[in-house]
Amino acid sequence: MMTLIWIAGTLLALGVVVRLAFAREIRACFERDPAARGLVEVLLTYSGLHAVIGHRIAHVLDRLRIPVLPRLFMTIVRWATGIEIHPSAAIGRGLFIDHGTGVVIGETSVLGDDVTLFQGVTLGGTGKERGKRHPTIGHRVVIGAGAKVLGNITIGDDSMIGANAVVVRDVPPHSTVVGVPGRITRTKDRHFPGINLDHTHLPDPLVERLETLQHEIDALERHLKERRKSQPETHH
Repeated sequence: MMTLIWIAGTLLALGVVVRLAFAREIRACFERDPAARGLVEVLLTYSGLHAVIGHRIAHVLDRLRIPVLPRLFMTIVRWATGIEIHPSAAIGRGLFIDHGTGVVIGETSVLGDDVTLFQGVTLGGTGKERGKRHPTIGHRVVIGAGAKVLGNITIGDDSMIGANAVVVRDVPPHSTVVGVPGRITRTKDRHFPGINLDHTHLPDPLVERLETLQHEIDALERHLKERRKSQPETHH
């Protein structure tokens, strides 16, 4: 009986510590996921939150230059969550990883506050160079499912990366990126209140221009057909 009481007390104390230490990350789960129904459910079942908690512990061990243990710890976290985060990655507060399976965050990645990552996102390096070789992600950036952000590039604050986009160049703040390779639609000097999580219905300027061009071609063809019909036939 005493053992059960001790276990229950330990779990309760652990829950309180997690609730206080990760209040911003827990709040992000409720703000950005309509499926979040209660605190206990979030603490027990949200793999993205588990990965962030695990990384915070491993990052401290890594900063203390403890060998092997940080990587081993995050390997266990990866087995448990399907999310791979290098212990050396610098992650701000309020990170929300939705579902999370297949998310990879490389060694020299830097993430600002209130970033949102959907499943299958890769923040990866290119080549075998050492030093800073992974992306720097600004504050309040949303990266859609399956998107790849590669190399030592910077994604500006309040930007959105569309689902399955491949980004290999810097992105200015308040921008939308779609396509392969990523193409930028910039909304300059405009701040969007809150965090827009719609990472699939995004404007594509190239497609819009092609559609406009097609409409113009169709209009010209109709005009030519009408001209031909209006001209009297010439008999030789």
